Amino acid sequence: MPARDVPQPAREIRINPSILAADFVNMQTELARIAAADFAHVDVMDNHFVPNLTFGPQMVERIQQTSPIPLDVHLMIEDPDRWAPGYAELGAASVTFHLEAARDPIALARRLRDIGARAGVAVKPGTPASALDELWGEVDQILVMTVEPGFGGQSFIPETMPKLRLLADEAARRGSAVWLQVDGGISAATIAQAAEAGADTFVAGSAVFGADDPGAAIAALRGQAAAHAH
Repeated sequence: MPARDVPQPAREIRINPSILAADFVNMQTELARIAAADFAHVDVMDNHFVPNLTFGPQMVERIQQTSPIPLDVHLMIEDPDRWAPGYAELGAASVTFHLEAARDPIALARRLRDIGARAGVAVKPGTPASALDELWGEVDQILVMTVEPGFGGQSFIPETMPKLRLLADEAARRGSAVWLQVDGGISAATIAQAAEAGADTFVAGSAVFGADDPGAAIAALRGQAAAHAH
């Protein structure tokens, strides 16, 4: 059988609901509602790198203590070189910083890994795939923002898909096991498009927390993504 005809193993699909869409007053209950997900996505915003303010280390530590699933922390903050390692030390399974904010992204990624977290790097919609060239092999996850970072509930930007395809093709060329995550406007209407472009890890907020049955919503999103996987 020619090599090109050898069936390739299906990529694992991960659904990470964003607690930005949760009821903050009842966070422990909200976390229990998404126990079927892979990770709880925690957006940390500082009102400087992005024009919004959300969680800090104390809140993330408490979420870490009560969550039934691991935390996927997304830092939309200035000076992640200084602050990101602290989130790994709190026990977050994955810590993602923005390439646009980091002074030394390679050193930071290595520090996160040394602490024991998966290291992720995020890029805004306008940042090209080529900006990540030196990060291959240094990070465990690349997050392609499919909205401008800073607020939940925005509409998916389809113009980010060519960048995602470039990254997926480069990962395949390198034989990289890096996870390709998308965040912003992910729902039943958009997840297939992102999966076809190469994403395997999906952040969904209102599509999960706004559903009557979050567990069923997670399963449906996972099924759609698997059916359209790159």
